[in-house]
Amino acid sequence: MTIAIVTDSTSDLSPEVAAQYNITVVPLYVLFDGKMHRDGLEINSSELIQGIKGGKKLPSTSQPSPAEFASVFREALRGADQVVSVNISGQLSGTVGSARLAAQEFGDRVVVVDSRTVSLSLGMMAVRAAKLAQAGKSAAEIVRELEQVSGRNDLRFTVGTLEFLKANGRIGGAAALLGGLLNIKPILVVKNGRVEAGGRARGSKKAVQDIVEHTRKFVEEHGGARVAFLSTVEGEPLMEEIRAGLSGVNFEDFGSYQIGAVVATHAGPGAAGVALEPLSV
Repeated sequence: MTIAIVTDSTSDLSPEVAAQYNITVVPLYVLFDGKMHRDGLEINSSELIQGIKGGKKLPSTSQPSPAEFASVFREALRGADQVVSVNISGQLSGTVGSARLAAQEFGDRVVVVDSRTVSLSLGMMAVRAAKLAQAGKSAAEIVRELEQVSGRNDLRFTVGTLEFLKANGRIGGAAALLGGLLNIKPILVVKNGRVEAGGRARGSKKAVQDIVEHTRKFVEEHGGARVAFLSTVEGEPLMEEIRAGLSGVNFEDFGSYQIGAVVATHAGPGAAGVALEPLSV
């Protein structure tokens, strides 16, 4: 029995990695400069942030329709017996709801998983699902492992400002005020499917140290981990500092990635961090 894997563009997987593991990526949308753009296909985070710096209004995002997911599922089922679709947290987007509505058309041939996370944390789950599918695991076995991983994976990052998260309704106004005081760099995490405060650091160097130390502890506590590095273009120097700080740590390197336009819409410029996944569950 063959299993096809589907995710969405908030996984921030590069086209090369998605193709390598035969993962189909359904794009979300970014409304920017009066036009609707497909994330990763018609707009990227660099274009988005440069536009904002040039004076354009802050963008907004929207989910794919059930019809779009149904079309992807239908196509995938031409070459597979079942589909497992792993998607952005339902606490952050209605995308997983669209996928579930679409899945009703196909009965038990399509299973939708709420990852309870986003960005490369979601991307690594999609790759794990693809590897399990290639190893001959059933859809039920894949879903069971994804559900176990979603409770143990980690996403920790810092941002240049909390105003983007505030504007898009992903964090409270009081936190946005604190983020602008005394060179405080907010540390954010995804917990229980939501973006929450993970701490505060005085300046970028302290923020990097926080993320490095957190990653070290995660690797030690789990007896090894898979680490993905993520950033906007503006956050790349911080991302490289985080990577350099982990030079003596033994982990499986998932690579460095530029976050997509949808995730950048909420994180804003200067975002950098890590996605962490235990090697075994």
